[in-house]
Amino acid sequence: MKTIIKFLQKTYREVLRSIAFYPVLISILCVVLAMVTLTLEDVKIIESIKEKVPYLFIQDYETARSILSVFIGGIISLTVFSFSMVMVVLSQASSNFSPRLLPGLVSNSKHQFILGTYVGTLLYCIIILTSLGARGIDANTVGLSTMFAAILSVSCIGLFVYFIHSISGAIQIQNIIDKIFEKCNGFADGELRNSDVSKIALQYIDTSGWIVLNSDKTGYFRGFDSKLLKKSIEKQENQIEVIPYLNQHLWQGMPILRIKETILDDELKNLMFCIDISSDRHEDDKGVGGMIKLMEIAVKAMSPGINDPGTAIDAIAKLGRLLSKYLQFPHITSQPVESGKCILIKNNITATDLMRIIVQPIRLYAKQDSAVIHELIGALQFITKGPNISDENRALVFMELQNLKEDIKEHIENTADRKQLLKLFKKGMV
Repeated sequence: MKTIIKFLQKTYREVLRSIAFYPVLISILCVVLAMVTLTLEDVKIIESIKEKVPYLFIQDYETARSILSVFIGGIISLTVFSFSMVMVVLSQASSNFSPRLLPGLVSNSKHQFILGTYVGTLLYCIIILTSLGARGIDANTVGLSTMFAAILSVSCIGLFVYFIHSISGAIQIQNIIDKIFEKCNGFADGELRNSDVSKIALQYIDTSGWIVLNSDKTGYFRGFDSKLLKKSIEKQENQIEVIPYLNQHLWQGMPILRIKETILDDELKNLMFCIDISSDRHEDDKGVGGMIKLMEIAVKAMSPGINDPGTAIDAIAKLGRLLSKYLQFPHITSQPVESGKCILIKNNITATDLMRIIVQPIRLYAKQDSAVIHELIGALQFITKGPNISDENRALVFMELQNLKEDIKEHIENTADRKQLLKLFKKGMV
């Protein structure tokens, strides 16, 4: 049963990221709607409504056929144009910003809904026109179906106007950065609320004699689902440590779990079953994944082909706010498994890894741009003033500032610019 649950969870995530999800779903609904409207044409209530308001229902064969043919041709044009715009947007985002942004743009539910409405309306009109041809020239019972075809077609025109507005906003880098920041910031706020004092492991946990389980494949760690644990494991007075942090890259054979007490072989297999490892580094914008996207946007913006320091500055400003929150996370948290005695210990990403993954690529790639370096200094100094950051994490940020200072002395050739940047360190007491 739990195998099925895990399969459904994985399938659900993959389906939602697919550009074909809403188009297929809406197309099926429109096909069903076509069948229902054709069936209701001969119902007495519908016939009485047709007699009372005949101007809403087309009863002439040639008129209905002409209108449906126009609808089909027009919607095909809208669909082709809209899909072409999506491909242009994806190509531009990949070349100008970062190819890691494509999954987020493809999985935009609004755009999927609009494209699905186009395809669904097209199928609906084709089915009605086919039914009209099957009934012959004397057919006069497609008024209801044709009316729904007109309503859906008018809706497509309205959705097309909205699509133009939405797709033009979706490609703007400012909106992309804000969207990633909101998701990542919301995740950080939720983690900080959940990291209460009762869950923080205040003392060092000695795991020297614990049983170690190694990863059976290479990929990115997506989490440990405690809901898939066997009841026998939950009831044990045992401790399980999840070694990697969220989104950490794992090589096959690397340690992934530690267990304090010996457990059965089938329970060991169940523990490995609870682990989610993905081959996709950027499956979502939560946690470190979102900050990596912002870092890549900043680095890409500083490339000679793009040369957009304004975008890099904006991304760095958002990263400064995110890092100030992520550095507040406790190194280790421990809490009992729901409705059980087993203790689950989890590790968060360290400040050292955050500096290496997020800050260092920007520092190394933008070390000759005084404007971007100015913003990076401000972001790091803002982080050091955070009230809830540990002294150890604060010291690591100061070390990164010191590295940045050395880069400025070596790579900023203009004397005036170099002096102005070095003055910032005196203000921040670095």
